[in-house]
Amino acid sequence: MTVTGNGIGRQEAGRAAPLDRGELAAFLDDLLDARRFADYCPNGLQVEGAPQITRIVCGVTASLALVEAAVREGAQALLVHHGWFWRGEDPRVIGPRRRRLATLMANNISLFAYHLPLDVHPEVGNNVELARRMGWPTGEAFGKEGLLRMAELAQALSAADLAASLASTLGQAPLLVGELARPIRRIAWCTGAAHDSLQQAIDAGADAYVSGEISERTTHLAREAGVIYAAAGHHATERYGVQALGAVLRTRFGIEVVFVDDPNPV
Repeated sequence: MTVTGNGIGRQEAGRAAPLDRGELAAFLDDLLDARRFADYCPNGLQVEGAPQITRIVCGVTASLALVEAAVREGAQALLVHHGWFWRGEDPRVIGPRRRRLATLMANNISLFAYHLPLDVHPEVGNNVELARRMGWPTGEAFGKEGLLRMAELAQALSAADLAASLASTLGQAPLLVGELARPIRRIAWCTGAAHDSLQQAIDAGADAYVSGEISERTTHLAREAGVIYAAAGHHATERYGVQALGAVLRTRFGIEVVFVDDPNPV
């Protein structure tokens, strides 16, 4: 991966091949089984752009920086994990929202976003991809919609081992709280902002639970339950599913796909 002057990294592979926007939408919806999820946002095609696609930019969040990167890359589609139109948001198209949308539409770029469907997918999901990057078994899904996963490690880890491995793999130091002397044999995880699922991991018998974010109450629960909680970064833990999905699109359609990382310390 190279890093451009504005701090945004890009990774590229594939070759250009025209693809119908509707065909892409149908393929993604079917692959990710998007219709079965009661999500916090619409999954699938969120903004309609050019009908023919030769180049896709994928990334974690449809920020203005990522939209502008898609423009520079000459993409006709932007594929992300965190899209727009979240439940409970102010629906007005003003300020930053207007700038994002105006930039996308002025350049005739479609926006595709998959939230929970991309977290839980058993082949290209954020959870299984994080496990692969970390060298853990992909384990078994549990909890509502199978949002969490848990695996038995071949060799027990210490909290220090876990912290070092997360930092090395994800590129940023995690925050660990709880009973840090506990050996880790059973590890549970859910990428993103799933800190409030810690109790589910405890109930399932995990020694340690990894997610992206942390709240004040998380520390007390981890301490009192005698487990380890690792906050490894929302963005950092969710970079990999969309890259795996992009690789599927390259193989399936022979289309150019570029991964752009818009760094976020949270």
